[in-house]
Amino acid sequence: MSTPPFLKLPGCVRTARVAGLAALRGEPAGEVRGTALLVPGFTGSKEDFIALLEPLAAAGFRTVAVDQRGQFESTGRDEDPSGYGIGVLAADVRAVSAELADGGPLHLLGHSFGGQVVREAVLLNGSELPWASLTLLSTGPGTIDPAEAARTSLLLDALGSMDLESIWQVMRQMEGERVPPLEPEIAEFLHRRWLANHPAALRAAAAHLVAAPDRVDELAAVGLRTHVLSGEQDHAWPVPEQSLMAERLGARRTVVEGAGHSPNAERPAETAAALAAFWSA
Repeated sequence: MSTPPFLKLPGCVRTARVAGLAALRGEPAGEVRGTALLVPGFTGSKEDFIALLEPLAAAGFRTVAVDQRGQFESTGRDEDPSGYGIGVLAADVRAVSAELADGGPLHLLGHSFGGQVVREAVLLNGSELPWASLTLLSTGPGTIDPAEAARTSLLLDALGSMDLESIWQVMRQMEGERVPPLEPEIAEFLHRRWLANHPAALRAAAAHLVAAPDRVDELAAVGLRTHVLSGEQDHAWPVPEQSLMAERLGARRTVVEGAGHSPNAERPAETAAALAAFWSA
């Protein structure tokens, strides 16, 4: 999961709800050059983008980062995982985008699992695309790396027989000393966020990640201006695999030095600069 570097909202950011989803909205002080919709990944939340919102506002971009359905503060009520299927989540992205359509050019970004959700939104049949561009952040063409898929399958099994608190304690024990100590506020937030997720939403996302189809050729055929951005290392989809995906899409490719699976949280200044340059081109 992504770990936000801080939690205090910058002065340009406020909480909101957009199309029924919990959101953080960043607002530039001056002229608005466009709006970006930011969709988080599996076990993440809108706070994964918190460090991007101020530098993007300074570059003139309004930002709307959301919790997906059943994720953290976007409360889920459906007990069936099908109520959180990728098609349902993609329809939510379309609904949020419709509410943001009057804010100038609209740029769509998805991180990790969120990248496959926004891809699905682009590929949904229906109305004309409302987006000026698409950014796939630390995501890949299909299923996650085999080692990560094995861990995700274990989690999927656990979600069928254990409560979220018990799973959290097991995950912390498995991580052990591999994870550096966190500030108490951040550690408490990660725990609280995990417990707030709807188990059925977690099951739906996990099931997708271990069996996701490759839809890159379909996406390339749409012709939407695309950016593939990642860190230098990635445990979920190997970086060379993401580079090949960029080639298949004819997309701009950015690799953020010193970052892993979450450049948005690990190298936010560099990531924001790359995004602003792409959206401004």
